[in-house]
Amino acid sequence: MAAQARAQVVRILVAAGQAVPTPPTGPVLTAHGIRPITFCKEFNKRTAHIERGVPIPTIITIQPDRSFMFITKTPPTAYFLKQAASISRGTGQPRSLYSGTVSLKHVYEIAKIKATDDHLKGVKLEAIARAVIGTAKAMGVRVVP
Repeated sequence: MAAQARAQVVRILVAAGQAVPTPPTGPVLTAHGIRPITFCKEFNKRTAHIERGVPIPTIITIQPDRSFMFITKTPPTAYFLKQAASISRGTGQPRSLYSGTVSLKHVYEIAKIKATDDHLKGVKLEAIARAVIGTAKAMGVRVVP
């Protein structure tokens, strides 16, 4: 009995409006039998309304017949925290050195944006805000009231 071919799932982080069929995007898609230029054109069209360069987590589902569909999510929490704290990167020693500060207002604004993701539907805003605070602590960003 032959096993049925299953859909493959690929997760990549692509800059909004800047998908090109070169590394790292191109080789990942080519390895799964997808023409990278097709994905790049569709991705850039779908993310045209987002500021260029914003990292967008993308989940690509590849069917056995090499057709594909993809879902874009909101940018990572760390990206939003770096923007709010006006820093380029987190600290190397979280909880002992701080690289920036954000207010609770920023935390709740980030939580509202993250709440639009499908996997966070039904999760209370307070729980999402706690997760944002945890990410901030892990990055060395201080949260002030």
